[in-house]
Amino acid sequence: MRELPPEWDHDRPWYHGSPQTLTVLAAGSTITQDADLARVFSHKPALVCLEDDGRLRHNGRLLGYLYRVSQPVSSDDVCPHPRTTMPPGTEWLTRRELPLEPVARTEPRPEERLCDSDIARLLGRGSLAAPVNSASATLGGDRR
Repeated sequence: MRELPPEWDHDRPWYHGSPQTLTVLAAGSTITQDADLARVFSHKPALVCLEDDGRLRHNGRLLGYLYRVSQPVSSDDVCPHPRTTMPPGTEWLTRRELPLEPVARTEPRPEERLCDSDIARLLGRGSLAAPVNSASATLGGDRR
């Protein structure tokens, strides 16, 4: 089994964002300890960009929900997301079903919206791989 990064803290909460009403998260779904990132994913964006200054921007438009995993998560319960372009340790895949509790209803924030010219610039790089000073990711693997 792969070792988790030393900064991984078992006591920190885990989050999931989805436009769907959920009580249980399916195995193979994405979770993170970054509540803001999970909130952004709740809008079901096709593109998420982590700016050099740490701001998250995206093209999601849906209303959503921010959830917290409601039981402890061990290293046996998660593995690093194999296709993320976010910094290491940011996105994880679940290995089993996990119960969720709602934290908040979410609405896309206008200041986070990627405009068409931003999207064209990002896609014009030839891939969605993380450039040196920012990261972008496509959503996938979110089973519920």
